[in-house]
Amino acid sequence: MNAHQSLYSILFLLSLSLSHQSVLRLPSDHRKSLGPARGRGEDDSLYCDSWRFSVETNDAGKWSTVPSRCADYVRDYVTGERYVSDSSVAADNALEFARAVGASSDGRDAWVFDIDETLLSNLPYYEEHGFGSEAFEETSFDDWVELAKAPALPASLPLYNELRQLNFTIFLLTGRSEHQRNATATNMLRAGYTGWEKLFLRGDSDQGKPATVYKSEKRSEIVSAGYTIQGSSGDQWSDLTGFATAVRSFKLPNPMYYIP
Repeated sequence: MNAHQSLYSILFLLSLSLSHQSVLRLPSDHRKSLGPARGRGEDDSLYCDSWRFSVETNDAGKWSTVPSRCADYVRDYVTGERYVSDSSVAADNALEFARAVGASSDGRDAWVFDIDETLLSNLPYYEEHGFGSEAFEETSFDDWVELAKAPALPASLPLYNELRQLNFTIFLLTGRSEHQRNATATNMLRAGYTGWEKLFLRGDSDQGKPATVYKSEKRSEIVSAGYTIQGSSGDQWSDLTGFATAVRSFKLPNPMYYIP
């Protein structure tokens, strides 16, 4: 074996050794803290951060309330800087796409927005109802809607106004019911939103439909009217998926509730 062959052999054996060592090996304390709670003293903060990740990626599937061990975590998240930052990044991504794709001068390029936790923030309501750790109570939420006092989500109002300046036609598509039209429109105007093309709410024939079906049907109406839905923004996957979907959709964070 000459010197070159000997060197190659050494390098090959070294690469095999390194490849075996390159598999990610978590410290034992970290391995214990991953996965669902099993009463063994797992770190709640780490678990709840992973739980929130599973919610945002839709891996968690259908769920009804925030796990009790994560109630404080969700409260701190949605009232803290991380929620604001995550929402801002989603808005920045949407705006970057909008600027890149552009909008035609004929106004036929559309953007569809959900309302709750997308344009308007219901944190004042959820502050009184456990930030999602309590079962949803429709009557009390309807009372809150009628007050028309939900503030604008800080990251969404600038995005909304910039899209209008870029000549996108704005459609509002909410799961709220038709009898809440006046309160919803009033709240939107108070929060600083103006100039939308149409506000869709659930009529009598829409009651009981899964949000994915209802919102897909309304988007189909927009497409049938001759618009191209370039972008769509919502806090639920049911705001964005189904049929007649946008060219690109942008998911805002929301670990407080799930709507199928």
